[in-house]
Order: sequence, then structure tokens, then C-alpha cells
Amino acid sequence: MLDLKILQREPEKVAAALARRGSAIDVARFSDMDARRKALLTEVEQLKGERNSVSAEVGKRKRSGEDATPLIERMGAVNARIKELDDALENVQSVLKDWMLSVPNIPHASVPDGRDENDNVELHRFGKPKDFSFTPKEHWELGEQLKGLDFDRGAKLAGSRFVVYWRWAARMERALANFFLDVQTREHGYTEVSTPLMVNRESMTGTGQLPKFEEDLFKIENWDYYLIPTAEVTLTNLHAGEVMEESALPLAYTAQTPCFRSEAGSYGKDTRGLIRMHQFTKVEMVRYAHPDRSYEALEMMREHAEDLLQRLELPYRVITLCTGDMGFASAKTYDLEVWLPGQQKYREVSSCSNCEDFQARRANIRFRPNGGGKPEFVHTLNGSGLPVGRTLVAVMENGQQEDGGIAIPKVLQPYMDGLERIEPV
Repeated sequence: MLDLKILQREPEKVAAALARRGSAIDVARFSDMDARRKALLTEVEQLKGERNSVSAEVGKRKRSGEDATPLIERMGAVNARIKELDDALENVQSVLKDWMLSVPNIPHASVPDGRDENDNVELHRFGKPKDFSFTPKEHWELGEQLKGLDFDRGAKLAGSRFVVYWRWAARMERALANFFLDVQTREHGYTEVSTPLMVNRESMTGTGQLPKFEEDLFKIENWDYYLIPTAEVTLTNLHAGEVMEESALPLAYTAQTPCFRSEAGSYGKDTRGLIRMHQFTKVEMVRYAHPDRSYEALEMMREHAEDLLQRLELPYRVITLCTGDMGFASAKTYDLEVWLPGQQKYREVSSCSNCEDFQARRANIRFRPNGGGKPEFVHTLNGSGLPVGRTLVAVMENGQQEDGGIAIPKVLQPYMDGLERIEPV
């Protein structure tokens, strides 16, 4: 949620910033609603002040034996008008709140302008795509041939965009998650957390999934609970409604969870394989940072995600997303795209974002400055570190061998009891 004071003082500046994103949000409508709110608030406060004066005068007249009927009748009319104004004010404030919740974050000045993914800017690359002496296969073909990925049984159990992992694939999924968590907690300084997989409406609203993206979520029937689309939701809301000490910052959390997404609007996209599933496992990173140091934290988080890909010896590139391709809550986002030889293209494997105080305002997460003074909103950051399914895809496709086997990255072998490769069937 944006700072209300900035919207009130500099609506043109906000409109220009949102225009960079291609947002159709009408800031002038906010100014009109806010003016209406202020007018109603002024009138109702004046009438309540009058009511207090009249009430005092009524009591004075009654004590002196004077007739207070005209004043009582007048107070009845004032009370009726106050009720009318209170209802109107409540309605305007509700509309204003809904409007505020629908407004995306303002992009940071360093974010490149653009309309879509074609305008994203490449930052750097790591590794060189391998030259194969044969035509590399896509991961779903490898997985089915090696009897590790079973999409037919996934569809039988649940429907399309589900999979069953067998044998080596199930083992590799677990190995990747453990490897990610070990590096994040032992070397990168994250505290591991295990959180609920269902959250309430307030938590989804706090991180920006609601109300705008409800169609992307799985809601529990007859309950006001949602399955989490990412552990960003739970890790960010751990401190919702709290005021922490500045000395507690920064905070860094990581969690391995299943993630559930409806993939609304993705009809016809990535219908085969593990790229776009309704359920997948991911290790998430979330940081709470001081506003003065949140962009340092963003660079650190990006490096933490890159470190995992480098240890797995996977070629990738880093992209700075343009204004038109950023997520709703983000002020700046880096995407890490890993090379998939079967598809002959780079595909997104991690997004690292600084949301600045956007989520903190929605979830009311603040810190008390060391020198005293009014509590301030923290900056929240989130990133994939890493998604297990998409990383498994990259390991399979980059490690495939001409005889149909798959070489296992050295760093992953200890997590698979020293296994060096998946033998062909």
C-alpha cells in the first residue's frame, strides 16, 4: 500500500510513477474521494462539537428548571444528520481503502522503463550453455524414460498440472530442498522457519495477493482460508501488526513449503512438464530491512540465489525487470533465468524483489528507531532460493548424457548418498 500522505501531497508524482508501469489507476479519482472524505469528516466533527455544546446546555436548563424542549428537538435533528454523515463517511472510507489496496507499488528510479518482458535488461551471465553432441531432450521426456516423472498418475490423482515423483526424482527433489536450506541457513544467515500452508484473508492482503489476485489462489471451501502460493506470504506476515526494535534489523527467514497456484490466465502455456504446476515445492527467502539499507539487502539476496545456481554449475543470466513486467508489490525485481538445453532458452528460476514499505504498510510492520521517535515501516524483500521443481528441470536437462542417463552435480551427490548419475533404463 502506498503512503497516503504522498498521494495527498503529490498526486501528480504518483500518477507519473504509476504511468511508468502502464497502470490504469486513476489518481484523480483518489483526490476526489479524499476531498469528499475530508468534507464529510469536517462537517461531522463540527456537528459533534455542536451536539456536545447543546447537551451541556440542555443539562444546564434542566437543572435550573427551564424548558429544554427546543434544544432537545434540535439535538434530535443533529443526531440524525450525524448518523447520516457517519454512514456516508464509512462508505467513502471503505471505497478509498479498496482503491488503495488496488494500487501497485511505485517502481524504483533505477528500474528500466518498458511495456513487457521484451524490455527487460540483462545484467550479467554465468556459465556457457553446453554444446551437446546429440539433440538434447526436454525434461519431461527424460523423466518419463527414466521412470522418475509420472504425469499420467499425477493427472489421475488430481488433474492436469500435477505430477508424481518416483525413485531418483523423488530423492532428487528432497536432495535439492535440503541443499538449498543448508546453504541458506549455514552460510547465508537465514533462520529456518516452518509455517502453516493455509493462511487467512488478512495475511494474503498483507503481502498483496488480495484483493487483486484472488483468482490466482486456491480458497478452502466454507473457510476464509487460502492455500499459500509461496512462503513469502507466511514469512512476511510473521511480524504483522508488530513494532520491533531497530536493533533487531535485519531479519532473514527461509522456509521450504509446497506452493499452490491456480495459474489463472496461463491456458495453453507450459502444458507439459514441471515449469507451471498447480503444486510445487520451493525454498523461499524473506528479509526485513532498514529503509536505508534495503537495496543493499536486495543485492545480497540476488547473490544468495545466484550462489546456489553456481554451485550446481547451471548456466544462467540475471535480468532487471522493466516497469511493465514487475510484480504488483515490487519496487524493483531481479529475475534469474536458467538455461534449459531441451527448450533452447533461458527460463525464470528465481525472482528477488524489494517491496520497500508497500507490504509493511498493508501488514503494519514497523520498527522503533534507536534514537527514539515515531515508529517507521520496515522494508520487506522476498526471493526464491530456489524452486525445487524448476531447478530439477535444469539439473536434468543440463546433465543429460547421450546414453540417456543424467549426471548429478557434484554438490548434490552427498545428498544422494554419493550417487554420481542416474543410469538409463
